[in-house]
Amino acid sequence: MSKLNEERLNKAIKTILDTSSDPKTKKKFLESIELQVRLKNYDEKKDKKFNGVFRLPHVARPKLVVAVVADKEHAEEAKANNIPYIDVEGLQTFNKDKKLIRKWVHQYDTLVGSPSLVQELTKLTGPTLNKMNRFPTPVNHNDTLTKQIDDVRSTIRFQLKKEMGFNLAVGNIGLSADQLYENILFALNSLVGLLKKGWQNVGAVHLKSSMGKPIQVL
Repeated sequence: MSKLNEERLNKAIKTILDTSSDPKTKKKFLESIELQVRLKNYDEKKDKKFNGVFRLPHVARPKLVVAVVADKEHAEEAKANNIPYIDVEGLQTFNKDKKLIRKWVHQYDTLVGSPSLVQELTKLTGPTLNKMNRFPTPVNHNDTLTKQIDDVRSTIRFQLKKEMGFNLAVGNIGLSADQLYENILFALNSLVGLLKKGWQNVGAVHLKSSMGKPIQVL
């Protein structure tokens, strides 16, 4: 059962949204809503490490810039929807040059790719993308690129290594209070499902906007 107090969480969400929409404090960009979680009673040496990927109910990062490593069909779809992409010919122009590949990749927040090209990517570009941890997430031809890119913008990852805490975007100030509540609760319940003792391993939870102060909700 959740340890979260619904009233306290809703109050924190309202405070963040009110502050972000106040002309005196409103920023000129779309602020993210960040979830900060600190674990307790979790031994990183003895307890199992985990890596969980989940898709939030509502798009958390609509401004995330995604490029497609595209086969012919995806290239046509990307071009029609003004989505940045690169095809086989574009990849070949890099000639496996690390500097050129890095320069290209740094224009984008993340990459997705057609399955046929993802399989051949190392042959085309060498190990650079893997070393940068920027290897594309595969996309298929069953759903539209727009939908699949929105899925990427809704995806969160909880990966436990050495740090006993997480800080990740679970929404933005353009979402409604109800949508933020759903995203936050979904994210926390997803994390709790990965923990050995569930909510007993959750020490503290804070919410904040990109430029705002953290508000403790647990």
